Amino acid sequence: MAVDDAREALAQRVEAARVRTLDWLATMQAVGEPRGVMRISAQHDPGKWPGMLLPGSYNGINLLSLIGGLDDWSADERATLVAWFERWRLSDGRFRIAGMTDDAVFKKPDRTETWRYIDFHVTNYSLGAIEALDPARKPLLAFAEPFLDVKELGAWLSLRDLRDPWQEGNNIVNLGSFLLLMARDGNAAVKAQVDAALETLFAWHDRLQEPSTGFWGVGQLSDPLKLLHAFAGSMHNFHLWYETGRPLPFHERALDYCLTLPPAIDSACIDVDAVDVLVNGHAMLGYRRAAIEQWCLELLEALLSFQNPDGGFADTRDGVRRQDGWVRGYEEPQGLSNTFATWFRWIAVAMIADLLWPGRWPWAFRRMVGIGYRKETQG
Repeated sequence: MAVDDAREALAQRVEAARVRTLDWLATMQAVGEPRGVMRISAQHDPGKWPGMLLPGSYNGINLLSLIGGLDDWSADERATLVAWFERWRLSDGRFRIAGMTDDAVFKKPDRTETWRYIDFHVTNYSLGAIEALDPARKPLLAFAEPFLDVKELGAWLSLRDLRDPWQEGNNIVNLGSFLLLMARDGNAAVKAQVDAALETLFAWHDRLQEPSTGFWGVGQLSDPLKLLHAFAGSMHNFHLWYETGRPLPFHERALDYCLTLPPAIDSACIDVDAVDVLVNGHAMLGYRRAAIEQWCLELLEALLSFQNPDGGFADTRDGVRRQDGWVRGYEEPQGLSNTFATWFRWIAVAMIADLLWPGRWPWAFRRMVGIGYRKETQG
């Protein structure tokens, strides 16, 4: 088969996979709930685990938005679902999964840090889903306002533990997302505060970045697993450079590392992280573009082959999957199609497809930094 014919056959597989995923998502609709309220997997029983409807739904809506599944939604349907999401919102603007309790969550020994990580994560994705439904909806961000004080922000940054750069990368990109949202409202005073906070963030990163890799993390030069985790955490931080238009220091080194990874299925997180770095780097730099395209082509074939027969995607094939941070809460077997993994894997597929066939699909990447983000001017 000629190269062009093989490429076209692969593009047709992308479209067929997209249609199958849309069909699968329809089966995740929770009975008796507004359109778009979704179970996280076929095993999820909302009667026993009602709180999991929130991540089931924010993952599902972000996915629907990405792959063109919201096009036929009416204004009333969108407004009804936005109202449903906001019922999960606390008074200061954080979103929280019902049923999570102090004794059942863990990310750090400090309970406040554990809740901040979980709340930041759930809030960023919930706000992303709301923005997909109603881009003009103004978020409530009172919980993040203390970080506009550069002394408060500096104190918080001093407590970041770069022995776990993956976790801290999530903390930082989520906070950065909230700061950037604050700057959108046109208030000059708030914009000035956000600018000062971002300068503090960038200065902290500049002091601690490893020049030989472009990543942040303790021990990454002496341990392959620590290096992998440094990469997985750092790609979140990179979004702050992409969104503000700053040149990312040592960007080429990050691309070099990603190209050493096998273009084969790993976890949904690792796969999308590598694609994110490579596709954004391809757009921004004239560096190793042919190698990036070939790597992405090979991973795309692996991703499409990994799709489950029901049309969804799994995270991995073996083990137990839990909601991030809820260590003694909802769990289900790995290997099941779920809205989390399906969304993450479609971000990877869509980014690669946009690289290989620019403009063929109107992918709607998230405007908010974090997983699923891609700057609108890229392509």
